[in-house]
Amino acid sequence: MSSFNDGLRHAERRRVFKVDELCRLAAGAVNRSPDAIMHMEKLAEGGFNRTFLITMRCGFRMVARIPYPATIPKNFAVASEVATMAFLRSSGLPIPEVYGYSPTPNNAAGTEYIFMEFFGLGEGEIISISHQLAELESKMMSIAFPAGGSLYYTEDLENAARSPSWPTRSGITLENKSFCVGPDTSLRLWCGRRSQLDVDRSPYESAEAAVLRGAEKELAYLRRFGRPLLPFQRIRREAYKYQEQPPSDHIENLDRYLLIAPSLIPRNPALSHFRIRHPDLQPSNIIVSRSPDSNLHIVGLIDWQNTSILPLFLLTGIPQQLQNYDDIGSQSMTRPSLPEKLDDLDETHQSEEVELYRRRLVHYHYVKSTEEYTELHYAGDPWEGETLALKIALIQATERWKTLAGGGLPCPVVFDPDDVRETMKLGAEQREADECLEMPAEHYGEAMALSKKLKENGLAVAESEEERAQIAAHWLLDDMDEEEYM
Repeated sequence: MSSFNDGLRHAERRRVFKVDELCRLAAGAVNRSPDAIMHMEKLAEGGFNRTFLITMRCGFRMVARIPYPATIPKNFAVASEVATMAFLRSSGLPIPEVYGYSPTPNNAAGTEYIFMEFFGLGEGEIISISHQLAELESKMMSIAFPAGGSLYYTEDLENAARSPSWPTRSGITLENKSFCVGPDTSLRLWCGRRSQLDVDRSPYESAEAAVLRGAEKELAYLRRFGRPLLPFQRIRREAYKYQEQPPSDHIENLDRYLLIAPSLIPRNPALSHFRIRHPDLQPSNIIVSRSPDSNLHIVGLIDWQNTSILPLFLLTGIPQQLQNYDDIGSQSMTRPSLPEKLDDLDETHQSEEVELYRRRLVHYHYVKSTEEYTELHYAGDPWEGETLALKIALIQATERWKTLAGGGLPCPVVFDPDDVRETMKLGAEQREADECLEMPAEHYGEAMALSKKLKENGLAVAESEEERAQIAAHWLLDDMDEEEYM
């Protein structure tokens, strides 16, 4: 978890709404009276939503999910997610049924919401579930779309086009006229002040438009709001000698990206077909149930917020929560196994070996069931005071130009050899720094107490006022002002 600005993270999640009215709306969505509700309890808190379980007196249960105030894009997020769930459910995929929703807070409860079907959870059998998951993804990614963007009910987008507070244009309708492809709701197009930009987020009608749109958006952001910044991750600032980095460097690399990106589109036209994939495939979003024959089956995939329809080559790869690339065994695709003398280890080391085996097993069987492609995807990421990741990706693309682009035309981007060496050296330094950045949530209090003590010791032994000022201004775990990075 992120270790600083804990108070700000809590504030971003604070949502005031009328509980009684939400319950009344929930009951109405399933044709019951509010008196039928026995109780409502918090089920979970995700990265973008708070989820409640509503239980009726008859035993029927349903989920009420409300987004945090910081969830973006406003209005579009819920509307697109609901349409995505309904469309995929109509295509035969195990998606929860949506009973009711509101894409805006203009209702009696005072909040956006989705009411949906509740699934009970069972235990996991990794190999079986991995194969089922790959099969579901294959089915999902075989559904063809006429353009890229995000899914909506056609009626919602038509209503939006008439609303001055929700400006957009009509989408591209599907064969099922109830649905259409409209503005892309992916977070990197809308985060912070990017939601104020008058840039084209409407359907992508070509693979080239899909790979260029993110970079064009970030260029528009930098030209309007860009100014010198320190890297957002303070552990990465020392490598830059605590100097603010100009947005001009990132603008230069984005311009380079726009030059080479069209040539990196795969020559196989099948890879440019528009497809859909779950945006955050992780264990907590996969609902399983045990059948009468004691086998586990995937019965639901949840959390479809910010789902994008993109060319197939931009959707492939192992979901972050299922991959284990930091491990040598997973990198080599060695079939996982537990140590022969597991019983001889103490309880702590047994637990560590079992957890490593679990991670390797998930990675191994998922890879065995799917294919991987890589993508130069940093161009659309929000600028956070450095351009290193994009520049390294560009350098690697120029070095593999003939393989990537087919060798027909010379690469339009050339890097000075000294620049390449310095960039790769800086990249190695920052990789070492990144390894120290994360901590488990259960160790948060202990880590913060240790951080405070270490900072006090560092200030006490600092050899100059300059060093003392650097420690005070850039201490890794202190809170910081994020506004300038938005």
